[in-house]
Amino acid sequence: MTEDRHDEPVRSVEGSAGEGELRRELLRLAAEFDNYRKAVARERELLREKALDEAALALLPVYDALGRALEAHGEGDPLRESLLRLQGLVEESLARLGCQAYESLGKSFDPLYHEALWGEEADCEKNTILAEYERGFVRNGRVLRPAKVKVSLGRPGGGVS
Repeated sequence: MTEDRHDEPVRSVEGSAGEGELRRELLRLAAEFDNYRKAVARERELLREKALDEAALALLPVYDALGRALEAHGEGDPLRESLLRLQGLVEESLARLGCQAYESLGKSFDPLYHEALWGEEADCEKNTILAEYERGFVRNGRVLRPAKVKVSLGRPGGGVS
């Protein structure tokens, strides 16, 4: 039986015609691995952002319900104070998720930020927001949920504003 020796180099590729090809193959593999690593990092970040969006969207109905409950309870009601504290906790949680509410009332209608539920003639400029039924939210500069609003159709009688 022959004894295998592991302390000697297998074969030197220096000077061989395959050295350049081997080097190119190694560079190509290194570049492919780098691209793979970057793609995985991008995908991981997209999944993270999607999970944060979903968490914020899950809290928004709670925020809306608290707002409606606060409207139903007047000043001096002991329940109102508890609801305000609870609403503050939900707002804090939304802020930690990077979510912010935006004002719509009295501003011009923007289809990127607003969803018009209906329009009504009013003594103000056309496309002015008259009422906000559901507050809109942005997260990291993107609209997470558009505000649901009522929009002015212009002055009564079709007057031009």
